[in-house]
Amino acid sequence: MQDSDIRALADLAISAREKSYSPYSGFRVGAALLCRGGKIYTGANIENAAYTPTVCAERVAFFKAVNDGEREFIAVAVAGGAESGAPKDFFPPCGVCRQVMAEFCSEDFKIIMAAEGKTRVYTLGELLPANFGKEFMDGKNENV
Repeated sequence: MQDSDIRALADLAISAREKSYSPYSGFRVGAALLCRGGKIYTGANIENAAYTPTVCAERVAFFKAVNDGEREFIAVAVAGGAESGAPKDFFPPCGVCRQVMAEFCSEDFKIIMAAEGKTRVYTLGELLPANFGKEFMDGKNENV
């Protein structure tokens, strides 16, 4: 991915925050997911008064894409913070979202954290080493 592609995906994640439904925490999160074919899906966090039914922005984007038949992904950009507009600090995906990414993505899948005018890029392997994958379900895991 080129720097311009990373910045464009980051900007989409920042814009997606505007659709956040976060009346309880006030913490707005946006995500932009790039599929192998070039299509981009966005998501925003959606809270619930009971908290556990809350869904993170990253999972909203992934579930929309998977529902549309997408199965190959290149990168996701994530932006979060309490204020509107571009966040001031970097925001990493939670563990549940990382595990969802591991279901569909390889260890070299890019995770872009977006903040005001800057980005940081990590791989899924860096942020979720020793993930729980399908190899555990079929008894063929030899990596742990």
